[in-house]
Amino acid sequence: MKKIYLAGPDVFRPDALAWGHSLKALCREFGFEGLYPLDNAAPAGLSGPALATWIFEANIVLIRQCDLVMANLQAFRGYEPDSGTAFEVGFAAALGKPVWGYHDPMGSLRDQVPQVQRPDGLEVDADGQIVEDFGLSRNLMLACSATIVEGDARDCLTAIRQAD
Repeated sequence: MKKIYLAGPDVFRPDALAWGHSLKALCREFGFEGLYPLDNAAPAGLSGPALATWIFEANIVLIRQCDLVMANLQAFRGYEPDSGTAFEVGFAAALGKPVWGYHDPMGSLRDQVPQVQRPDGLEVDADGQIVEDFGLSRNLMLACSATIVEGDARDCLTAIRQAD
């Protein structure tokens, strides 16, 4: 049975453990074993940077154990995916593991990020930065390293199963 690391900001949900159990059950429904970042309980007494380091190392172990990564690439605290998830995608890609992502909607970044026109005609976002325009739904480093599916985890698992 293939193992899928379930990357995403889902660990920040108030119901993160229950949500992880539901994602893992969904993986089983499709014939996969889900590895969720909160599967391992941290040792008692850890806090601050020591706890953060333990979580980082535990997640790296799970990514190394998996056959592929499925990443929730929904916008998180803005227009872009969670930065930890982006790291996990990059790490998996560097290991040569297949990466699948999902989010909704799938329009281009230029469609998703509001822009204003400066007096010189250049279009920029609210912070004055240019929004990349490759017609991709996420930054090129994510979009070119992952197969991205429109929708949710079920839609992504359907696509993974069909490609398998």
